[in-house]
Parts: sequence; structure tokens; C-alpha cells
Amino acid sequence: MADKVTFESTAQPGDAVFQPTPRPGATIRFDSVGDEEAGRRDTVLRLSRTASNISSTSIGSMSSRRRRNSIDPATAFPITYRTVSYAIEETKEKERVEAVKAKKDAAAELGDLQWHTWSVNEVETRLSTSLKQGLSKEQVERKQKEFGKNTPSKPPSDLFSRVMGYMFGGFGSVLLIGGVLVTITYKPLGNPNPQIANLALAIVLYAVFVIQALFNAWQDWSSSRTMASISGMLPDNCSILRDGNRVETAAVDLVPGDILYIKFGNKLPADVRFIEVSSDAKFDRSILTGESQPVPGSIDYTDKNYLETNNIGMQGTHCISGTAIGITVSTGDSTVFGKIARLTNTPKTGMTPLQKEILRFIIIICSLMIFFNIVVIICWGAWLRKSHPNWINVAGLIVDVVTVAVAFIPEGLPIALTASLTITANIMKSNQVLCKSLKTVETLGAVSVICSDKTGTLTKNQMFATGCSIAALKMTPVEARDMMIKDEKSNAVSQLRACAGLCNAGEFDAATIDLPLDQRKIAGDATDQAVLRLSESLGPVRDLQLLWKKTFELAFNSKNKFMIRTLALADPAGLRFALAPSEAEAWKLDDLLLMIKGAPDIIVERCTTYIGEDGEVHPLDISMKTVIEDIKNQWSSQGKRVILLARKILPGHQSIHFPEHNTFESEITTQASSDLTLIGLVGIVDPPRTEIPEVVRILRRAGIRIFMVTGDFKLTAQAIAKECGIITNAPDLVHDIGMLSRDPVEAKEISPNISEKELEEIGGPATSITLSGPELITLNDCQWDQLCKYDEIVFARTTPEQKLRIRTEFQKRENIVGMTGDGVNDAPSLKAADIGIALGSGSDIAIEASDMVLLDSFGAIVEAVKYGRVVFDNLKKTIIYLLPAGTFSEFWPIITSVILGLPQILSSFLMIMICCLTDCAAATVLAYEKPEADVLLRKPRNLKKDKLVDWKLMFHAYIFLGLQETICSFAMSYWYCQRRGVHFSALWLGYGEYPASYDVNYVNKVLAEASSIYFVNLVIMQWFNLFATRTRRLSIFQQPPIFNKATQNLALFPAILFALVVIFIFLYIPGLTTAINSSKIPVEYFFFPVAFGMWLLFTDEVRKWWCRKYPKGLVAKMAW
Repeated sequence: MADKVTFESTAQPGDAVFQPTPRPGATIRFDSVGDEEAGRRDTVLRLSRTASNISSTSIGSMSSRRRRNSIDPATAFPITYRTVSYAIEETKEKERVEAVKAKKDAAAELGDLQWHTWSVNEVETRLSTSLKQGLSKEQVERKQKEFGKNTPSKPPSDLFSRVMGYMFGGFGSVLLIGGVLVTITYKPLGNPNPQIANLALAIVLYAVFVIQALFNAWQDWSSSRTMASISGMLPDNCSILRDGNRVETAAVDLVPGDILYIKFGNKLPADVRFIEVSSDAKFDRSILTGESQPVPGSIDYTDKNYLETNNIGMQGTHCISGTAIGITVSTGDSTVFGKIARLTNTPKTGMTPLQKEILRFIIIICSLMIFFNIVVIICWGAWLRKSHPNWINVAGLIVDVVTVAVAFIPEGLPIALTASLTITANIMKSNQVLCKSLKTVETLGAVSVICSDKTGTLTKNQMFATGCSIAALKMTPVEARDMMIKDEKSNAVSQLRACAGLCNAGEFDAATIDLPLDQRKIAGDATDQAVLRLSESLGPVRDLQLLWKKTFELAFNSKNKFMIRTLALADPAGLRFALAPSEAEAWKLDDLLLMIKGAPDIIVERCTTYIGEDGEVHPLDISMKTVIEDIKNQWSSQGKRVILLARKILPGHQSIHFPEHNTFESEITTQASSDLTLIGLVGIVDPPRTEIPEVVRILRRAGIRIFMVTGDFKLTAQAIAKECGIITNAPDLVHDIGMLSRDPVEAKEISPNISEKELEEIGGPATSITLSGPELITLNDCQWDQLCKYDEIVFARTTPEQKLRIRTEFQKRENIVGMTGDGVNDAPSLKAADIGIALGSGSDIAIEASDMVLLDSFGAIVEAVKYGRVVFDNLKKTIIYLLPAGTFSEFWPIITSVILGLPQILSSFLMIMICCLTDCAAATVLAYEKPEADVLLRKPRNLKKDKLVDWKLMFHAYIFLGLQETICSFAMSYWYCQRRGVHFSALWLGYGEYPASYDVNYVNKVLAEASSIYFVNLVIMQWFNLFATRTRRLSIFQQPPIFNKATQNLALFPAILFALVVIFIFLYIPGLTTAINSSKIPVEYFFFPVAFGMWLLFTDEVRKWWCRKYPKGLVAKMAW
């Protein structure tokens, strides 16, 4: 933690002085726990806090992987955690009587916990468990009945707030207010002759209000069910000891008393009391404390406060280094995480970029609506009310204002948006992709650079050793076994086998021990698995573990790039397997054997001797170093990961240094830095995933550059990158750091009218470069500018800090960066990237840090990118479809009525029918549109420039489409009036006053029919707009809506049929037509709109063809 602490050792009666002082978390014990606890259990270490620095940054998780509740831990938990922690301190100072009275308070409840102060033996006894055998099957069943599942209770549902959201969310409030106002225009403002049409309009507004609320409720339920099913697909297992065997089980089945094995990268599934911790074990508690500083693990308690002690591991926190073993003490609601979850309320989350885009669009539309309503009100108040008092009364004004509001607001947009997201979520689910938030889907459509980890992401993470070497002798595993059996004079292979088996964090699963070697499950990372299988193929590893006793371990990490173990001899027979004959003869009982395994370029410089083919120790001279370097380079260039095995004898160390002392780790690290004996090399193959070359090709064609960022050796990384298609040039054409000038380089001037073909010729072939982590440190800004322009890059031997630097430099140059990875060292860059992508098989902390999880294959990223773009495209199409008829063509009848004195040629009731019924249904089915064929041929979207709604979209919707629909509808309506004897000249500037020769009732009847014609004309032309808007650039023949599964959208036709049914309902039911003042129309007025619609579709096809033929032309630049 980031707090300054002071240790005070308080001796109780009978206590011995604690000398020497062990560093908390520095101990890993493999002998009797009880003996050590006996001497320590009464020692009290107090922490007195002098300062507290709380940081909001963390490489830890920002959201619960299990999705059991909706709390955002990053914002809610740290505050509550600290409040409870300080409350515990205050409670300790009060009388115990007060604490008993405040039992329900979380501070008092947690303050009473004593798991951290009791000895390990006492914890073991109280939980009825065994450190050697774990719980039995019968005990587990009994405890599961007693404690239940290891899941927090569901938070209470705020039903009232949710129902209010269903009703008044979106445009619900506008509909309700409009309904109330129109009701008032019926009565009392309509008295003494209330208009039935106004009552019908109010009823429709209320009905649409209820329908929208019901749809919102259904959508929420549907989305919740979808997300619950998706989050349930994440792996969530832990390794425990039961009935004497180490087994994998679901975290929800964990019970108090289970012995839990923890390794770096794991998320703790419950609260545990540590009984063994490695010297480098550290835990990230930022999810609870908000503090980014890792906390070292400890066996003994470091604070009387349960929340501050280091010998308790809390549910939801991460092990970011080292290993540990603990006894599960609390599960479910009894954990600290569970208790605090009950104290916190769900915090409000900020709006995502797409939600902001939609809000921006709504603000634009609402601003236009308010502006024109103000114009209508001013015209009425300042002019019409005085000059033409009989034209529009107060009731008519209110109806006009409500009509303008409802006409301008696209009621179908919220429904289309939620439908799009649900559809996308289901598509992602079917492709085994988990998107944690809406922002993930949005960002995917704009990603321009993907930096991918190699192991487990681009490769299968199924490593196996294909070769090993001793001195200059290279062998396959089979040849090594034959040599070990036949050559009785040399134990060289036996020494390699011993180091591979003993200096290894992997462990065979007891349940699969009888299966063939390649089918056995191993708990451990892929490299350890490969090396362990090699050792097992040469002889049983279990036999070696019985001969040598592990005393200390320093786990592998991405900075050191090696693993260390120290071992004490348990059986003299172990000497002939692990040491050279001369070393075995000189071995003393108190000697210690140090074994190291890791990167050759790191360890080889520490070696001064090597094991020859004869099994003896020889000085490591320049010639042998050259031989070893050649073997390493040869294997690396073949894409193999090379591991070096070495050892060192530490004379008398068992009697001088002890693992529990705080100096032991530094002593061992110092010893491992020199005078090592090189045993041999192991070559490991991790084949690329079969789908990777095609994935890289598709992403590159979509304008996305994909780079490799790995900790592997440069030659290995470059060879794998070549297999994956990330590097396409021959090795001699791949650049290195020497090609990056430290001075500014002038860019070539390129004409804006240059063709794509000429541009490719100027650029030449794709440029490739390979750099190592140490080289990255030396780059200046000019070199980064040049580097970020390369098409193909491999970053080798990188550390987590360098991965963050890579991300930062690309983001500074206006790239949207996606980072992929699966390991603990990937977590910081996953969290910092614009979008972090983890694999479901990766570490818990990587999954927590990511925004998206690929549950099955890296190939699913293609579908994810595709539908990330489709969501944005389909929302644009929805808006394009809604604006021409739903706002523009409905707005002009009102304006012409108010300003030009023409009758309102489209009734308010029929306007709302278009907005809320006919257009709404069709807009929703646009969310089901399949990706256009060119969706992965376009460049990524520029978040700063490519807005959801811009002038291009507005121009296309209002001018190109809206004008055509408005002019055709006006023309058809007034032409009908002309044919029926009501001349346009008699209506123009009439303000409700007609020539004496006109019968008012007849005129009103003709106008009702003309209004119905306007309505039908708009609805039918919108059908053709629907087909035209399906694609942005492709022809309807390239993206047919039927007879092609890849492009069809059969939902279009029910939407069209629904609109036709609406027409017949409101124009042909006698009683209803009288109430809403509509009328049936002559049959030819159904066919004229078809002709107009075909013309609209034709003009749009011509526009798209022109855009495709002249992509740099004016029409293409104006295209939406």
C-alpha cells in the first residue's frame, strides 16, 4: 500500500524477542507449519498509520469479472473500504459493549474477525480441514449446505426507478406532455364544439407512450438476459486441495476450509488466510482500497485490523507476482467484498461516445423543433391572431405545436438503438466474443492499430519441446532418452532432466496422471508445461521431487526473464541425477543447490562453466559460447522459444542463510548473477493458430495495422511474425533501428488528385521493421514519428513498461490502439489501450483489465471489428431513414399553413402515425441489416472527424431525399384538389376563407382526401427510401435484400406490410375515418407513389454508382 507504516514489536508475557525480523511476505515454507507457528503466534506487529496517499490508477480490475452485481468497484469500493477500515480502528478503541450493540455495522462485524491473528493450526482446527489432505467430499457437501454458493446475494432491485425510466426515458415525456396538451384542446379548450380528431390524437399519443414503455421494459429484460448468458460463458475456476489431490473446480463451489493454490495472475475467489507465500508474492488490492501500490503477502499478521493485515487475501484482489497457498475462511456474502458490496450503491456511469453522438443529434433536432415552434407561436401571436382570428385558435395552436414537436423528434431512434445493441450483443455471443460495454463496440469500428502479444494470442499456447542441447550436441527428446539409457558413462542428459523437472512451477494434475504424457493436464504456464513434459519423457519427475526438497522459489517474471529455485538434498541418490560426478563427490550435507531456468541472452553471461557431453564440468570459453549462441540463433530463426538451464552449488548455505530471513532473497539473487554452470538448452515450439494468417490479411485489408509485441527473443519473434503474416518481407528487407534517423525526415509531397495505384507505386512494398525493448528506450520523437508510419512492426524483448510506451506513442499520433494479451504482464497495457482485448484462456487479471474477451479464438476479432463498424453504419441508416418523412416532409405542411395560409395538407393525426407507427417499424428493422460487402475494405473511422450526424447526412436526408418526398407529396395532394374542383389559387393565402362559389363542407371533404393522399404518398415513398438507405455505397444488386443469405434482410417485408396495414386501418374503417378526419382514396394514388419511389431509388443508385466510379469526386465527398 501507499501508506507509510511503522512497526512496533510488542512482547507479551513469556514472548521471546523477535530476532532477526522477517520481512512480511518473504517466507515460503515447505516443512512443518506448526513448528514455526509455535514460535511466532504470540508476536504482535502493529501498524500505526502516519499518512495515506490514495491513487485512482491501477493495473487491477475496474469491474467484476463475474458480473454478479452492477457495482463499479473502481469508484464505489475504495471509499467504502477506507471508511470501514477507519471505523474498525475507532471501534477497537471503544468498549466491547458498544461493539456488540453495533454488531450490524460492517465495521464492528469485520473488526471481530480473528482469522488473521489465530495461528495456522488454530485456523485449521476451527475450519475442520487438513493442510495435507484438504476437505473430504462429505465435508464439502455439508459445508455447501451450510454456507451456500460462493456468490454474493443479488442487490435489491430499484423497481420504481426502473419503471420511471421505462416510461419517461427516451421521448416518453414528450409523448405524455403532448397527449395531455392535446387532451386539453379537446376539452375544455374545444368547447362548445370539441373536435373528435383531437381526442383521437391524444389517445394515440397515450397509446404510443405505453407501447414505448412496454418495449423499453422488454428490451431491458432481454438485454439483461443476454448479458447474463454472455458473462456466464467466462471461465471461472480455481485450484484447490481435496481428498489429498489438487483439483480444478468452479469458484462458486468453494467452501470455507478449502486449501486454495494461488499463482500470479489469479484473482482470489474468496477470502483466504495465507499459510505459504513465496518471497515475491504481491497482491493488488486496488479494487478495494483504490491504492495502486501492491501489498506483499505474509504468513503472520501485520496489523490487528483485518482489512489492513497482509496475511489475509481478499476476494476480488489479484496476485500480481509470486505464488501462495491459503485456507479459505470466508465465501459469498461473508467476504470483505461481499460485505462492502451491500454497503455501496450503484454509481452512475458516464455516457459513452456513441451515446454522446446520439445526444448531440437529439439536441440538434430538438433545437430545430423549438426554433420552429417559436416561429409558429410568434407568427400566431403577432400576426395571425389579429389579422386572421378565425384561422388558428388556441386549441389549433397547441395541436400545431405538439405536431411540430412529435414530427421533429425521431421516436423510432431509441427503439432502433436498443435493438442494434441487442442484436450486436447476440452476434458477438454467437462468435464467442464478450464485449463488456457499449464503448467497446463503438471503439472497435475505429481501431487503426492492433498490438498483439504472441504467446497464447497469435500462437496456440500449446508448447512442446522439439529439441535440447548439451554443449555442442543437439538432440530430439527421443534421441536424448536413448542417449541417457545407452551411455552409462555420462549423466549429462540426466542432469538436464533434473534441472528441467525440479526448476519448474508446473505440476501434473493428479486426475490425469495415468493418461499418456501428451494428454495429461498440467497446472502452470505453457513454457513450464513443455519443459516439464520433456523432463517426464526422460524419467518420472515425481522421483526427482522425492530426492530433492524445495526450500525457496523466485517465480519467473517479465522483467527478470528467469526462474530460480533452491533445493536441499533429501536422498543421497539424488546427487547422481542432478550433478556431475566430481560435484557429487564434493557435496556436503549443508550445501544448497540453486537451479535457474530462463532466457539464454540473460543467463549465459552469468555462466563460467558448462556441462560437457561427458557429464563433467568444463570452463566456458569463447568458442563454446559461440557454439551455444549459434544453436540459440538457429532455433530462434525457426520460431522456437529457447530456454537455458543452469545451476550453482552454494556450499554451507543451509546452516548460514534461512529462507525466512529478509536477506535470503537478495542473497540468492546475488548468487544467481555469477559463476553459474550451464547445463543445456531446450528448444520449444508454440505453433501459430491456424486462422491467424487469414485474420491478419483481413484486418490489414480493413486498414488496420497489426503489430507483434512480445517478450521473446528478436529472431524468434520475427520468425513467428513471418508465419503469421505480420511480416511479409524477406528477412534481408526487414529494417532495424539503424533505419530510423534521429533527425526530422521530410515527408514526400503527394498530389491530392493522385490515384490509389500511383500512391501504392510511390509507397512501394510494405515496410517492415523489428526492434527490441532495449532499443525502444533510445528512440527520440523523430524516430518514433518514422517508426509509427511502418506497416509491419515486431517489438521483441519488451517489458510491461515498454508496452505502455508503445501504446502511448501510437496514440499521440492519432491512432486508435487496440492491445491484445493474456498474461499478467499484459494487464497494464490492456487497461491503458483504447480497447483492451484478452483471451478467455488468459489470466484473471488480463481478463479483468480488458474491454473485450475472445472466449474461443483470436479469429473472432474479425467479426468483432466488422460488427463494431456495422453498429455505427446501421444507426446512420436509421437516422437517414427517419428524417425525410418523419421531420422534413411533415414540417412543411405546418409552415405553409401558418405562413402561407394554405390548409394543413397533412393532418396532425396522420403525421404522428408516420412517426410512431409506419416509420418506427421500418427504422427498427434497419438494425437487422447485414454488413455491407465493403465494410472491411474501408479505412477505420476517425472519431474526431466522422460523426454520427454531420452536414453530409443532413444534406442527404433533407435535400436529396426530403425534397423529393415533399415535392411529390405536395404535388399529388394539390393535383387531386385541382381535379376535384378545389383550385390551388383559391387556397393560396386564403387563411380559411374560400371564394363564395365554394361549398365549405365539400372543400373540407376534398382536403381530408388530399391529406390521406399526402399520407399514402409519404408512406409508400419511404418503402423505396428503405431499400435505398440499406447501403451507403453499394448497389441494391450488390447487396440484395432477398435470395442471398449474406446480405438479405427479410424483416424489411413485414415492416412494409405493417405500414400498408396501418394505411388501411386509418383510411378505410368508416367510424375511425370520421373521427380522425381521414378518407379512402382512389386506387391510382397508390401507384403514383410507387413510380415516385422507384425514381427516388434510381437517383440514389446513380449517386452510389458515381461515388464508386469517382471516389475522389465532388459527389463522393458529399456522400454520407
